[in-house]
Amino acid sequence: MANDSSLRDPRRTALVLGATGLVGRHLLAGLRREPRYGRVVVLSRRALPSSGPAGPGARGQVRRRAPAFVVGSAPPGNTGPAVDVHQVDFDALEAHAGLFGVDDIFCCLGTTIRKAGSRDAFRRVDLDYPLQAARLGRAAGAQRFLLVTAVGADPSSRVFYNRVKGEVEGAVAGVGYPRTVILRPSLLLGEREESRPGERVAEWVMRPLGPLMRGPLARYRPVEAERVARAMVRRAMGAERPAPGGGEKSEPTQAGLSPHVEVVESDRIRVEGRP
Repeated sequence: MANDSSLRDPRRTALVLGATGLVGRHLLAGLRREPRYGRVVVLSRRALPSSGPAGPGARGQVRRRAPAFVVGSAPPGNTGPAVDVHQVDFDALEAHAGLFGVDDIFCCLGTTIRKAGSRDAFRRVDLDYPLQAARLGRAAGAQRFLLVTAVGADPSSRVFYNRVKGEVEGAVAGVGYPRTVILRPSLLLGEREESRPGERVAEWVMRPLGPLMRGPLARYRPVEAERVARAMVRRAMGAERPAPGGGEKSEPTQAGLSPHVEVVESDRIRVEGRP
């Protein structure tokens, strides 16, 4: 009889955090179409609907003591991965350390101070949770960590939002992954599940101005959330490599990022076609 190792799917495995957000929803949809992944684990604070990004026809159940909305195998005929969605308490991620034994971790966690309710709550979602996930993943043997922050991220910024984004970049970079990719999109375009009037107004103003934003202003040009998601998958698979100059850096930055960290500025998130 063959041993267990011979029965394992040789394809890559991934873990996604923030799959219910604007970028995360597109990311999960893209991963489900990616035949090079055999399994995708999703950690979510709330259950994903069966008609949502987990995929059509998915069924599962919520368990009280060990809450997990588990989606089984991919739909018939789909060459993409099976998806397991676990509804967890992010304040107790260490209780789910066994789920972090994957190849690639995609972190799309993010909130607003208004939604979080306070600066401390915002830091917990945008800094503490990603850092804890990075540490758990590295301890479990994960090789790649891909993180979405924002244009202007800088730990020395006077703007609280940008400062926290810069701090999480430096903290995650210090965990020591063989490869870390940080994407810094500008204003994200796309349909959101939640109402954010301020961002709607900004999108209405910035969308027509985007093509006019060139040179130093190009990094502030709005970018479709779907493009950010595609860029994450492509870079995890090694389809994109750091380019000299431009917005991609493979050298230390003010945030203390190591040579193993690639930073992709908003103006460089320009991928064509499907991931």
